[in-house]
Amino acid sequence: MPRSTVARTRARASVLAALTVTALVATGQPATAAAPPAAEPLNRAFDRAAQEYGVPRDLLAAVGYGESRLDGHAGLPSQANGYGVMHLASNPKNRSLEKAAALTGEPAERLRRNTAANILGGAAVLRDHADRLGLDRAERRDVNAWYPAVARYSEAEGPAAALYADTVFTFLAQGLTATAPGGEQVRVPSRPVAPDKDEVSAAGVYAQSPDYPSGLWVPAYSGNFVVGRKATVDKVIIHTTQGSYAGSISWYQNPASKVSAHYTIRSSDGEVTQSVREKDTAWHAGSVNSSSVGIEHEGYVDNPAWYTEAMYRSSAALTQHLAARYSIPKNRSHIIGHSEAPGATHTDPGPNWDWNHYMQLIGGTPGTPGDSLTFPSYALQQSGSSGPQVTAVQQLLNAQGYAAGTADGIFGPTTKSATQAFQRARSLTADGAVGPKTWTALLSAGTTPALARGSSGDAVKRLQRSLTAALGTTVGVDGSFGPSTETAVRNYQTGRGLGVDGKVGPATWGALQAGR
Repeated sequence: MPRSTVARTRARASVLAALTVTALVATGQPATAAAPPAAEPLNRAFDRAAQEYGVPRDLLAAVGYGESRLDGHAGLPSQANGYGVMHLASNPKNRSLEKAAALTGEPAERLRRNTAANILGGAAVLRDHADRLGLDRAERRDVNAWYPAVARYSEAEGPAAALYADTVFTFLAQGLTATAPGGEQVRVPSRPVAPDKDEVSAAGVYAQSPDYPSGLWVPAYSGNFVVGRKATVDKVIIHTTQGSYAGSISWYQNPASKVSAHYTIRSSDGEVTQSVREKDTAWHAGSVNSSSVGIEHEGYVDNPAWYTEAMYRSSAALTQHLAARYSIPKNRSHIIGHSEAPGATHTDPGPNWDWNHYMQLIGGTPGTPGDSLTFPSYALQQSGSSGPQVTAVQQLLNAQGYAAGTADGIFGPTTKSATQAFQRARSLTADGAVGPKTWTALLSAGTTPALARGSSGDAVKRLQRSLTAALGTTVGVDGSFGPSTETAVRNYQTGRGLGVDGKVGPATWGALQAGR
């Protein structure tokens, strides 16, 4: 709807008071001089699109920088199914890709993969928002009047929309010199800005995180997480958003996304926003959701420029806070990447994340990820074998009082002798090789508490590992006895001729510890 006359003439507050974000330092030094003549493809694309659709060129570039760091990722989609420098999206809530195709006449495939077309599409969508807001020609020449249109470009609402627009306008205020993947530089000069926030509700933007005083609070959609937990928090999962900071926070608010994270951290300055309470279960890492806190980091796994020192330090401070609150050991068995979670299909945070630096910042110990005992399957280990599963065998034998020697991952005579002694004690064939039966007995060894749906803790993890070995199929190891674990128990009980009730009592523990 057209803006009211009062809104058109309302005094604009200083940007230093109006923006909710802290000062952002863009790649390189803030630009203070006018942009150079556009002699390169990316600059030409911004100039052409700005002229064709009457969008301020620097505003258009700031939106593109905030969305993608000017990297189109060869037409590959973000987590929100957004494409290109301008992140033209196609999902149930954001149809900017389809809108850009209708406005420009360009086919969707070209908008996804061609950078010039993508920037043109972004400009067309921004102009459409401006038209729907009733901006006239004079107002369109004033970058401050575009604030509501930028907020609408995010396809977010309330605080998330304001965070998005504030980020873009802080880029304008600070200026930026950005280097695109091909080496081309795009500059946006700094300028005083006083955005007109008409029609944009910033209510709640200043709300403090309920669990982490240094963070903001922008809640996820209630259907994208579960209230409460079924397991004790014992790990932190490090993620990469595959999208922008504000865009990711908005994605958690989208009922169609079916994802969320407890915290998200901005690349440029390390700002933290919480979206799910720590007491609740965010949907971020599959089988370990119930026992972990998920921290998303703005960026893409294939571009190391997103992993800034400000981000590392902010994230490390948050992880230190979580480790202290939940008594989480600060090692790589409990501070892990999404790709390292059991059953993970994601690759984040990827090879560009500096784990040694991060662990040093949190005051932790570097090393290999995982709990050293959990695997999606357990292979035959015997004389001459080597690797992490041999190390697991050695650790398990030593823990049960069978001297396997140093857990060095090499299956030698000492490990074989210890295995044979363990097998004889369990009335197993004493061949010194660790197959399914010996794995099952080793992994289940220990106390035998009664377990049923709703149980949690280390005993449940032992159960889940031993069921994985016994059944030959992966049972998620998260320490939470949920429906999938109950199904696995029933399958095991059926296959071993036990009473089938889905609960783990003396008979089921006895069968597991006998290697049946």
